[in-house]
Amino acid sequence: MAKVEQKKTIVEEITNHVKDAQCVVLVNYSGLTVEQDTILRREFREAGIVYKVYKNTMMNFAFKGTSCESLTEHLHGTNALAISADDATAPARILSKYAKQYPALEMIAGVVEGNYNDQAGMQALASIPSREELLGKLLGSIQSPISNLARVLNQVAEAGGAEAAMAAKPAEEAPAAE
Repeated sequence: MAKVEQKKTIVEEITNHVKDAQCVVLVNYSGLTVEQDTILRREFREAGIVYKVYKNTMMNFAFKGTSCESLTEHLHGTNALAISADDATAPARILSKYAKQYPALEMIAGVVEGNYNDQAGMQALASIPSREELLGKLLGSIQSPISNLARVLNQVAEAGGAEAAMAAKPAEEAPAAE
């Protein structure tokens, strides 16, 4: 296979990953150790995120005509792509978590649901909880008033039962008049 054919295959691979992605994050991984990179890749794999290192020229060709075209201005140095087809916040959350542990790791920019975000925008996106966490919080807030009502009714019933028992005791134990 000629080099041109190999390059076309790589460009098509990148384009296929990027075209239907919810989130594409451009990452500078320069300075990471092999162990740190392995840990990061494992976390991405568990979250269903594609994390690959491509040549900048290949990414430049693949981004043309897609929503990721705005990322081409950042294609210099050692870059990798973190791509999520399902969760729009997962790559940013994972990268932000590991960037705190490994200062060499840097989120450069990203495209989330077709909208370009610079580094500050990606950091803000990383602070958004996952969809599952948000749904859990919503469910908790919906259940909270019902749970509180049940707790109050239970306390009232217990208090009413205790008062009835206290009222019944003195009548039974009342000393007989002498």
